[in-house]
Amino acid sequence: MDQRAELSEFLRSRRARLQPGDVGLPSYGRHRRVPGLRREELAQLAGVSVAYYTRLEQGNGRNVSAEVLDSIARALRLDDTERAHLTHLAKPKLKKKKPVRPQQVRVELQRLIDAMDGVPAYILGRRLDVLAWNRMARALLGDFAALPPAERNMARMVFLDPNSRELYAEWECKACEVVSYLRLDAGCHPDDPQLSALVGELSVKDEEFRNLWAAHTVRDKGHGIKRLRHPLVGELTLSYETFRLPDNQEQSLITLHAEPGSASAEALRLLASWGVDTDVDAVGR
Repeated sequence: MDQRAELSEFLRSRRARLQPGDVGLPSYGRHRRVPGLRREELAQLAGVSVAYYTRLEQGNGRNVSAEVLDSIARALRLDDTERAHLTHLAKPKLKKKKPVRPQQVRVELQRLIDAMDGVPAYILGRRLDVLAWNRMARALLGDFAALPPAERNMARMVFLDPNSRELYAEWECKACEVVSYLRLDAGCHPDDPQLSALVGELSVKDEEFRNLWAAHTVRDKGHGIKRLRHPLVGELTLSYETFRLPDNQEQSLITLHAEPGSASAEALRLLASWGVDTDVDAVGR
């Protein structure tokens, strides 16, 4: 991906979401030619010259200092994830190109998630590739094993499998989360050909993906609530937690669990008692 273009578009998108009133500046009337803040207004807030900020927004961040980036991040009201993304785009670390190798999960990790009886658990790698899962994750989200390895990817599943819109009760939120994470990954790994191919395929095949990708939203996976509509056990409200693996920061363990004694906990218990042999045609969710 073009790092200069990514930097330019990210800064423009973050500037466009701020209004003068949000940062204590006069709006100078109701009719403004640009959405959000003007470049000169942002430069004023960040304490840099308009010419300097303009060069940065045009993608020339080669010699920008960490202090200036911090000032611009504060002016744009970026959160921690967005700040990190801006730094990756403006000051990318030079890395030697290495041959692309298959992502692998340690045997001990597979044994760990297999031992989580009653708790859906799976491991995501780069580009949201689904690398490993346990019996409950397969029963809840779909039969990952039935998919070709190249198609075991959460973004592909969410946007290209029509069943996902039925499974995720708040599909739009899930879609935004997926694209936001891919954006973050792209900032860290701009030269990843597999990521570029994935983004290209999804952009061609799904209009909603194209629109979300153009928004330049970035977000890291953390914790929260997922509401699902499972074809066998009905509606579930589950909490999810994301654990970044200490020995491999490119892999994350995700678990889902229900509040004890809730209807969702009973639904998970039923799903566990039926086993994966009762999987419906929910592949790829």
